[in-house]
Amino acid sequence: MRSFQCLMLALGVSLAASAAERYPPVLPGKVITFPQDTGAHPDYRTEWWYITGWLQDTDGMERGFQVTFFRVRTLLGEDNPSRFAPTQLMFAHAALADLDRGRLLHDERVERALAPLAGAEEGRTRAWIGDWSLVLHEAGHYTTTVNAGDFGFDLRFDPSGEPVLNGKAGWSQKAPDPINASYYYSRPQLAVSGTLDIDAHSHAVSGQAWLDHEWSSEILPEDASGWDWIGVNLHDGGSLMAFQMRDRSGATMFNAGTLVEPGKGVQTFSPDEVRFQPLRWWASPRSGIRYPVAWAVEAGTRHFEIEPLMDDQELDSRASTGAIYWEGAIRLLEDGRQVGQGYLEMTGYGERLRM
Repeated sequence: MRSFQCLMLALGVSLAASAAERYPPVLPGKVITFPQDTGAHPDYRTEWWYITGWLQDTDGMERGFQVTFFRVRTLLGEDNPSRFAPTQLMFAHAALADLDRGRLLHDERVERALAPLAGAEEGRTRAWIGDWSLVLHEAGHYTTTVNAGDFGFDLRFDPSGEPVLNGKAGWSQKAPDPINASYYYSRPQLAVSGTLDIDAHSHAVSGQAWLDHEWSSEILPEDASGWDWIGVNLHDGGSLMAFQMRDRSGATMFNAGTLVEPGKGVQTFSPDEVRFQPLRWWASPRSGIRYPVAWAVEAGTRHFEIEPLMDDQELDSRASTGAIYWEGAIRLLEDGRQVGQGYLEMTGYGERLRM
């Protein structure tokens, strides 16, 4: 693992020095097509496929889960004809939010992209590292398989609607300077079925999930520290995505969001229509980092509150991506009534996120 950490240190220097010359820019006007753009875009710097959701077993136990595959173009060895050159790296995270334990179960993997061991295919989603995988099948459903140390799952995700393009037709600005942008779509309201393995027992599970797919060529702006993001499946069949980028003082430097309401279509919010306000903080007993685990969120004319499934959903990924952050299952409330379930991700509350 240390060799990969050293490689990433060298990688960071290479990426920063050569981005403008070697990576394609992310510009408005690109037409995102399906299923072609569900696959990998290896010319761009970074890319990820990110599935989060809630599972319920036959005993009624609810748990949150997450699986993410990252692809990174390193700019290393691109003139080397060897297929072993580390031109692309693959990372994967998987986590389970289990109330019985009161914390996350988590595992991670990292490999250079080298078929058949690890990679991300173009044209249609297929990302894998060893026996971990995420695949979009021709029939239109996704599957993921994860075999981690303390848990595992084999899940199927069936979409209930078309992909949601975030930002301006899938071009999603992340900071005041439009150079900081990604191509970004979501697949909310995925119906989940499959099995969860935990404590040497296999459970049949069902639930709802959310998939995000983003690719970009830019790292965080120099004056940014991290972000807060939510993706929520609403009980009425709609969905809410919202985020804020924070500067080094903790103030909001940019925010945006997308709301889907049944019968009303997709509403895209400008920065002045989204607001995050912390309501309650929790301090990790391991890292000492303080996170705002409960929030008030304004999105257009609607006002929500966020409550976590449990406070301790800190994820330590220093063995792969090098970050400690909070990522966990949440309930969304409106006028005191639960209106949705989803996930909250908060980065940069300890060290500044470097990506």
